[in-house]
Amino acid sequence: MEIGVAYPQIELRGDPTAVQRFGKAVEDLGFDHLLAYEHVLGAVHTDRSPPLSGPYAEHDPFHDPFVMFAYLAGITERIRFTTGILVLPQRQTALVARQAADVDLFSGGRLRLGVGVGWNHVEYEALGEDFHTRGARQGEQIELLRLLFTEPVVDFSGRFDRVDRVALMPKPSRSIPIWLGGSGDKAFDRAARLAEGFIFFGGGVENTMGAWRKVRERVARVGRSIDEFGGDYVALSGGDMGELTREVEAWRNAGGTHLSVVTMGLGLDSVEAHIDYISSLSARLGLS
Repeated sequence: MEIGVAYPQIELRGDPTAVQRFGKAVEDLGFDHLLAYEHVLGAVHTDRSPPLSGPYAEHDPFHDPFVMFAYLAGITERIRFTTGILVLPQRQTALVARQAADVDLFSGGRLRLGVGVGWNHVEYEALGEDFHTRGARQGEQIELLRLLFTEPVVDFSGRFDRVDRVALMPKPSRSIPIWLGGSGDKAFDRAARLAEGFIFFGGGVENTMGAWRKVRERVARVGRSIDEFGGDYVALSGGDMGELTREVEAWRNAGGTHLSVVTMGLGLDSVEAHIDYISSLSARLGLS
């Protein structure tokens, strides 16, 4: 099972030097991947109809994951990079293909493209996309991305995208793996049909193991191999390292293929503190 770390963007406050230091530390300490959350914009929550229910607002900083990963690709050699998740339906499909292909090329094939539908309708509006059709659009986008990654020329007419005999050049050296993130039956069904894996966010390892069983049942039901389908548990239990260690073992025993540790929310107030924490975790797990 691969063990990685989520980039603690909220608590590192957009500091570009922290990206370099934390990314290098993740690699040097023996972790397998760095996962990055994504938002293009943060919106004020007050006086919204419908209300915004997500955890981030106008004061929360985010780096664009493609830009951050391209930078880190140049100063690391081994760790993989995961968007966890990219809000795909609020972005132009062809542009995502170009950006993802370049990150994969510059990193030597180290990108895992985790995508989801998001929750911020204000952000969708600002980016010129329809919040209400995001689920259907995501399914079509995944189909188009795979064609752009692999086919010499693509002629595609869908409900949302039309590309008229185009080529993505240069292409990635492979079809970049696409994973879905989210929760609920619609997301599980979509992942079983379209994705190489699923990213589960929090909820405790026992609840997540139940969701993992549901996803794998759906994968088998549509005739796909459950052994080739991945599961990444994003663990929020780091406040108790003993509990986190237990969750790592439980997820491994449940057949999970990836686990991503979150260091935000633990009272760590500097990049040094975050690095000290993952250093202790690496030693405890025997990673370095």
